[in-house]
Amino acid sequence: MINQLSWKVGGQQGEGIESTGEIFSIALNRLGYYLYGYRHFSSRIKGGHTNNKIRVSTSETRSVSDDLDILVAFDQETIDVNYKELHDSGIIIADTKFKPQCPEDTKAVMYSVPFTEIATGLGTSLMKNMVAVGASCSILGIDIAVFKEVVEEIFGRKGEQVVQKNLDAIKAGYDYMAEELGDQKGAMQLEKGDGQKRLFMIGNDAIALGALAGGCRFMAAYPITPASEIMEYLIKKLPAVGGTVIQTEDEIAAVTMAIGANYAGVRALTASAGPGLSLKMEALGLSGITETPLVVVDTQRGGPSTGLPTKQEQSDLMAMIYGTHGEIPKIVMAPSTVEEAFYDTAEAFNLAEEYQVPVIVLTDLQLSLGKQTVQPLELGRVQIRRGKLIQDEIPEATGYFKRYEVTDDGISPRVIPGMKNGIHHVTGVEHDETGKPSEAAPNRIAQMDKRMRKIKDIKFPMPVYKNAKHEEADLLIVGFNSTRGVIEEGMARLEADGLKVNHAHMRLIHPFPVEEMLPLVNSAKKVVVIENNATGQLANIIKMNIGQVNKIKSILKYDGNPFLPHEIHSKCKELF
Repeated sequence: MINQLSWKVGGQQGEGIESTGEIFSIALNRLGYYLYGYRHFSSRIKGGHTNNKIRVSTSETRSVSDDLDILVAFDQETIDVNYKELHDSGIIIADTKFKPQCPEDTKAVMYSVPFTEIATGLGTSLMKNMVAVGASCSILGIDIAVFKEVVEEIFGRKGEQVVQKNLDAIKAGYDYMAEELGDQKGAMQLEKGDGQKRLFMIGNDAIALGALAGGCRFMAAYPITPASEIMEYLIKKLPAVGGTVIQTEDEIAAVTMAIGANYAGVRALTASAGPGLSLKMEALGLSGITETPLVVVDTQRGGPSTGLPTKQEQSDLMAMIYGTHGEIPKIVMAPSTVEEAFYDTAEAFNLAEEYQVPVIVLTDLQLSLGKQTVQPLELGRVQIRRGKLIQDEIPEATGYFKRYEVTDDGISPRVIPGMKNGIHHVTGVEHDETGKPSEAAPNRIAQMDKRMRKIKDIKFPMPVYKNAKHEEADLLIVGFNSTRGVIEEGMARLEADGLKVNHAHMRLIHPFPVEEMLPLVNSAKKVVVIENNATGQLANIIKMNIGQVNKIKSILKYDGNPFLPHEIHSKCKELF
């Protein structure tokens, strides 16, 4: 028996590759296995190679694996593109329809299974993916009874006959493969899962759920990969709590609507990817100078321009910190797991209102779209804090309300429109304490200083995730967003080689957590920063805030693919 394996299904986009992986994964998740999935897909609706790689383990896992145990192929391109990932005892299951050819330079065994033929015989070729799922279960020694509940949930609305036909397809695939395998049935039999119930979700769903739990009741957004699922989730869920989603005509309308809703006292969200954030930048400045709370999600993808819209990258970091013209306070946070995506998004609304600034929740494609096992979320951990929002009666005073009052902590009292005695100006030009436009030099200095000091002493839960058991380390590995799991795996291999390795994963990028990072950097002989971009943006930010320029090195990957554990291991070893 084995305690983990890697399974991949591939074919042309539009022929059920995603649903194949989905059904396979949900069933295994319910058996108590931990899963981590990553989809490779093209930026078009139909056609082009796509695959879904899923890691299955009896223990927690947060990265894709180096190699591959089973490859399910619906076309020859899937074999040609992916076979080199297979280890020597790997298995290819290919549809006989395309007359599969096994490459000569692989020791993997290939089985031709008539997915399409079997499915057609049962009523429709569309069920070939279910045949493939059944064939995979035969290799893994998994009881296909677990799929009954999953199939009923997915296809139940189409009637009992459709449900039964899909179950028949799974059984037919299982039986055919069992006969082909003979004594090798269950050749890669998994140890039993622990049977515990856990969530199985993508980061975008966790972000949307976190927004809902954090009191968000309005979202304005324009669809864009890889952020659209946030809007799609909230379209279904927000109306149930009195909220709504508006799909706007463009990203500028989306962010300005969100600013307007927040000004009116409604917690509001907008989400996009790099190209959309480029369009939102002027409005982020409006949020900053009017001190209107705003939460924005940026799901990073390959750039620039349209770039690689369906591929992994982490190249928006500098833009999120410095992209706006002029200088405003803002908070840039970067969750590294699906659980953190939930809790951090909920917290983002608190920070936005407490400090009256734009808060950017920065993710990347791998975290946003990678589906993984998630521990049950604790709603009791979510708090609602509204900062200096005045909700009681405002005492009568002479003159306008001092919405932008200069205070010691930089945070002014805030009211919503219509409150008695709360009238004030709101403008995107520089203004005095009541909001009245002012170009006076002393006022400009006072207002700028007030705004900039408000986040100097920001309270942020766990600004840096630390796995640092060595007081003096040979190496400190630093990352952000989705690289946490792959770094932890690479770190374990380096420790096995005899190196003392610490790990720091940054969850608060701006303002930079100097107090947390400085001791870790100082106590390491060498520091390496892992990031999916070409210029080492996080490394440069660390150098700007901490120094130690000669000690800090970069390991970069910007081909659109996520890091693999062996890459972290081998490239870090090259430093010694």
